[in-house]
Amino acid sequence: MVVVTLTSAALVASAAVALSLGSVEVPVARVLAVLLRRLGAGGEVTVLEDQLVWQLRLPRVLGAIAAGAVLALCGAVLQSLTRNDLADPFLLGVSSGATVGAVTIMVLGIGLGGLAASAAVSAAAFAGALAALAVVLVIASAGGRGLSPHRTVLAGVAVAYLCSAYTSVVLIMHGEGDAARRVLNWTLGSLAGLRWDSTVLLLGAAVVALLWFLAYAERLDAFTFGEVSAQSLGVPVAPTRWVLMVGTAVVTATTVAYVGVIGFVGLVVPHLVRPLVGHRHAAVLPASAAGGSLLLMWADTAARSLVDSQEIPVGALTAVLGVPVLVWLMARRPRA
Repeated sequence: MVVVTLTSAALVASAAVALSLGSVEVPVARVLAVLLRRLGAGGEVTVLEDQLVWQLRLPRVLGAIAAGAVLALCGAVLQSLTRNDLADPFLLGVSSGATVGAVTIMVLGIGLGGLAASAAVSAAAFAGALAALAVVLVIASAGGRGLSPHRTVLAGVAVAYLCSAYTSVVLIMHGEGDAARRVLNWTLGSLAGLRWDSTVLLLGAAVVALLWFLAYAERLDAFTFGEVSAQSLGVPVAPTRWVLMVGTAVVTATTVAYVGVIGFVGLVVPHLVRPLVGHRHAAVLPASAAGGSLLLMWADTAARSLVDSQEIPVGALTAVLGVPVLVWLMARRPRA
């Protein structure tokens, strides 16, 4: 719990600094003044400071904290369920399905009942992610053989390739103007469009995911030693796998619908925290959530601060940070 406490404290301090950084810097003291004023504690702030900190940056910082926590939590759960070190939140075809939904709206221009453009993209991405999940689960459980990790991974790969083919054909045939650029930006992830309504939803998803998965912490511990060991300990293997796989996919779909596809957070963070807190999921899950929040928050802060008047896709930065960490972890691990 020491690591979780320290990481949480670092998260709070980092959030205050992140709110001060950007194309227009706001001193941390002024950031605190804006927050206190909004909380009813008084204080004088300018309109620009209030708009920058409260309306633009705070929803984005909190959204990064929520999205990072969800991705890292889902990665930790799926790595244990499948006993696959390469498992991440997009294992079940969620990201590919979400991309299909987003591309359908952005390129083909199909509307969703008068929704605003950004809301339509989010809704379509969420629907596409759930549709891909349903197809993966049907394929993986076909023939009444249950939801084995091996079949689930293969089904996820197959659906991902199918979705990729659809995306490629649509872009080649209809990707006129800046459609391809908009799709590329979406698939690399961005938190620029987050406002209070979407941020509140993401925070709710993160809280639900953390509490939900913590309730299954002991069962996840049993899965670490394999299905046979889990069954011998009285764990209902098949129902647990269904509940957790569907749960990770739904909260991941919710996140992807608003921030796009952000890779490496769910893959790398659980591997980083396990050597620090051990392998018991009661510690791994909150530590992963805090670590994922820290990583994505700083990646997003860098994305909007490094280049003047231009934003770097946050998914590109998480990949730049994640690949060296993954290589380092592989080099440290003894050969099997």
